[in-house]
Amino acid sequence: MSDNITIRSACGDDAAALARIYAYYVEETAITFEYTVPDMAEMERRRQEISQHYPYLVAETDGKVIGYAYAHAFYGREAYTWSVESSIYVDVNARKRGIGRKLYEALEKALKSMGILNINACIAVPRDDQDPYVTNGSLNFH
Repeated sequence: MSDNITIRSACGDDAAALARIYAYYVEETAITFEYTVPDMAEMERRRQEISQHYPYLVAETDGKVIGYAYAHAFYGREAYTWSVESSIYVDVNARKRGIGRKLYEALEKALKSMGILNINACIAVPRDDQDPYVTNGSLNFH
């Protein structure tokens, strides 16, 4: 993989890549809070729903999607209108290359242009260093 990374809006053609990237986190970690891997159709349904109101971005290199980020409503009360929750997933084989940072910066820029004031992240933190399903990766990133 080259380090020429493009950030763009996700589209329907990305559904298989989104499902592939996300599957690792569902199957091998506890950070998604999901037990069943969503299929390609479900990932596309989610992308379409979120994209109606918020940015849904992908990182791509050499024509391959290697990460994605999106924001969605933080909480269903009116006072939270200017707040979102963010999610970022990077292909397990493409981590530690700054892709998450590039996605987050692009997401933050897009949200700022919408007038969003607060970006929140739900982060799983391990109880100790021996947890095989949760690391401090998200905590350190954020």
